[in-house]
Amino acid sequence: MLLENRRRMETLFSVAFIFCSAFTAGVQGDSLTILQAPGYVSFQKGDWPISGEKIPDMVALTMGFSVQEDLSWPGLRAGHLFQRPRANVLVVVRGVDSLALPQNVASYPLENPVPFTLDSVAETVHSLFAEDTPVVLQLAPSEERLYMLGKANAVFEDLPVTLQQIRSRLSQDGSVLASLPLNSLNRNAEADLLFLSEVQVLHDITALLQRHRHLAQDHSPDLYSLELSGLEELGRRYGQDSPQYRDATAILANVLQKFGEDVFGLYGDSAVVEVVTVKSFEAPLTRKSRSILESKQISNPGSPYNLAYKYNFNYAVIFNIVLWLMIILALAVIVISYNLWNMDPGYDSIIYRMTNQKIRLD
Repeated sequence: MLLENRRRMETLFSVAFIFCSAFTAGVQGDSLTILQAPGYVSFQKGDWPISGEKIPDMVALTMGFSVQEDLSWPGLRAGHLFQRPRANVLVVVRGVDSLALPQNVASYPLENPVPFTLDSVAETVHSLFAEDTPVVLQLAPSEERLYMLGKANAVFEDLPVTLQQIRSRLSQDGSVLASLPLNSLNRNAEADLLFLSEVQVLHDITALLQRHRHLAQDHSPDLYSLELSGLEELGRRYGQDSPQYRDATAILANVLQKFGEDVFGLYGDSAVVEVVTVKSFEAPLTRKSRSILESKQISNPGSPYNLAYKYNFNYAVIFNIVLWLMIILALAVIVISYNLWNMDPGYDSIIYRMTNQKIRLD
């Protein structure tokens, strides 16, 4: 009797544990993970949710730009006034709510996962640093969507964009197929090939940045926006409980971890790398037909976008020079005025001294 009751209790505890685990997994939801960030960009650890539509504002604030509405989100604190990151890299992974990224700065739940783009941030970078030609790269391999601006046109001109180009790239030397543990993935399957092509694009971006290290040494900030949907296609093709989906999730987590470390090191530990994992967006993404390469409308002071004046990266230096020079001149005027007020003309002034001597001689 006691043995039977004990078995019943163990069964109840097992059922309760399974229920709690399923409930916790369901509550976990989409997430925003900060993979890398310099010390002067302060992300606070906590479970503060952030809306998907606020991601562009968060990226703009990390780069030191102003936004139209204040971001009332305690996850990001005010950073250093005269020191900003040289690059911001945002990777959006569709088809999974979270990835095992243990080496991160902070992670936050993502609520209201509506589609978003960094077009507004790209326009700000282009308008403020048009003379310095910064790197702006927005890429979505699954949709064959690519936007390049500034130096990105010369650096990433050999980057495979279309699926046909990426597939041919997988068969060339230096392909990721030689180093990845494919396990259950099939390089000949359509969905598997799409996922592997996105991994190849991440590898080629870091390879091109290593070849052009001068990009990380200029004064203009760079912006990268990548959207990966290979996991989403694998989930549709095989199911999320399939070994293909699990192997791809593990591969992508390792690749993103290394990708963030490589980009952070190439920019001299002065880059912010974010990863947004979203199971599915709540609404279809509609993009404007206007390209961000329309620099005339962007730089027009009468533009309806209410853009600020052109910003020069030497502003902080000039501001400090003018500020401290004014302080020094003000102190000098105060000291000179004090000495003149307390001066004895008969002893301290050479004019009166010579005058007294002349009077005595006469």
